[in-house]
Amino acid sequence: MPDLRKDPIVGRWVIIAKNRAKRPHDSVDGAALRPSGGFCPFCEGHENHTPGEIVAYRQSGTHRDRQGWRVRVVPNKFPALEIEGDLNKRGQGIYDMMRGVGAHEVIIESPKHLVSSTELGHENLREVLWMYRDRLLDLKKDPRLVYGMLFKNVGAAAGASLEHTHSQLIVTPIVPISVVEEINGSLDFYRYRGRCVFCDMVEQELAFDERIVLDSPGFVAFCPFAARFPFETWIVPTEHASHYETLSRGGSEELARVLKRVLEKIETALDRPAYNYIVHTAPFDTHALAHYHWHIEIIPRVTKTAGFEWGTGFYINPVPPEEAATFMRELDNPSQETQEFPTRATG
Repeated sequence: MPDLRKDPIVGRWVIIAKNRAKRPHDSVDGAALRPSGGFCPFCEGHENHTPGEIVAYRQSGTHRDRQGWRVRVVPNKFPALEIEGDLNKRGQGIYDMMRGVGAHEVIIESPKHLVSSTELGHENLREVLWMYRDRLLDLKKDPRLVYGMLFKNVGAAAGASLEHTHSQLIVTPIVPISVVEEINGSLDFYRYRGRCVFCDMVEQELAFDERIVLDSPGFVAFCPFAARFPFETWIVPTEHASHYETLSRGGSEELARVLKRVLEKIETALDRPAYNYIVHTAPFDTHALAHYHWHIEIIPRVTKTAGFEWGTGFYINPVPPEEAATFMRELDNPSQETQEFPTRATG
């Protein structure tokens, strides 16, 4: 069973999970997204090579753990946290710890062996985004669990152990310290200005237009003013919402188009790099928050975090976000499915 251990100085929780060292790897060289071949447990027809299915969107008349699925969710075979048991909070002198209770799920995004979300059809990607919502709504019913972290690792350099396009959901019994810092920072801004900082950010980015990558009626994609990494891009809803799981069906359709288009631009600009994206959302145990705004952060892995960054918390970004945004904005590489892209009315 994993352990959760709390750093007594800064309050950061760490997961100690020995079984994670046993994960398989497709390749040690994953800087670019290129299929490596070989056996894949995530492909359709190999359902018996994964843990039992939690839920799937599948064709009518097909059965659990069999072919016929479109998006499939299974427990991670090497989980960081495990769903069984109680928290058993306890102390050892000055140290606090608890059992590593939580959920660790894999969202397999396609029955076909694809290595990037940009290869998914629009409806397929919409269903992936809708599955995110479904899983958060289901797991927030568990009173032991308070935060759901949805993320995607693409390429070995970004931490992916298998190349078949998939996302992950780790649900924890505590709110991670980086999330607490983001929410508290947003609350400080709200108390001072009386407005959501993310709403203000969207308004200012649209007004100045220096860092906009693309925008549509419901979402704005931009390189943030204080980008930590080259070509870092955020996707933020234009309407205020603190929880991802409040996403509407229409919103999921539009978000699928925006996300696919942004990822196409990043892959074209950087020759299909490894990348991570993370869904930032409010904790389960909070009502709608006026000061916080869910969003997606996309981080291409083209630089490495080294001693200065680890030691200070500062990041050194060699590409100004204004230049990255201009370069991506001017790329004209929509896929056939995103040719008719909705744009915001102006004037």
